[in-house]
Amino acid sequence: MSSALAGEIKLAPKAVLELFTSQGCASCPKADAMLTEMSRRPDVLALAYHVDYWDYIGWEDTFGTKENSDRQGDYAESWGSSRIFTPQLVVNGKGGLVGSKRDAVTKALGGASLPLDVKLVEAAGDMLQISVPGKPGQSDAMIWLVTFLDHADVTIERGENEGKKVAYTQIVTGRQVLGMWKADAGAELTLPLSEVLTGRSNGAVILIQADRGGLPGPILGAASFTR
Repeated sequence: MSSALAGEIKLAPKAVLELFTSQGCASCPKADAMLTEMSRRPDVLALAYHVDYWDYIGWEDTFGTKENSDRQGDYAESWGSSRIFTPQLVVNGKGGLVGSKRDAVTKALGGASLPLDVKLVEAAGDMLQISVPGKPGQSDAMIWLVTFLDHADVTIERGENEGKKVAYTQIVTGRQVLGMWKADAGAELTLPLSEVLTGRSNGAVILIQADRGGLPGPILGAASFTR
């Protein structure tokens, strides 16, 4: 493999942390900073989903999308909850916490685990090979590709965080379904990185996530690639 292609691969995390955040939320910078800290752990994959529903209060989040807001809403519906707030942290797709409360997050991480191993290999020709072995007895699940930008500094000019310069990490830039993971057979895929890492994206996470009638269930496995 050419060194020009080399990227960083993170395998076998015990937890995927999904933070729903907003540049227009005064309570969010503390959670954003904690996510940055957590993202450095070898056993954690972190993703920041910037929502758009606070844009009306004076500052339009430069990374906020309706798709991210919809994912948060889908989680709430999956759990039978009507509560939507920021900063909200979801651990392995199983429940929401206040994303700035360190003790609660630390406790959730203490008992976290993922049952599936997702293997990534960066191959010649600028390709990413994905392999997820089967696991009989487990329910089939969806294979998701989540792209991200690993870092950005944003000066917020209006709204609740006016005048602050905030560092953001693992900023979600897109999501798409790659296919289905079959418990009895596993899954193998190969993706051209030139088509995956487009625009401002420089990283990707592969998520294996249970599907609950079109709503997100528990995350079963994950791995990440960053260039």
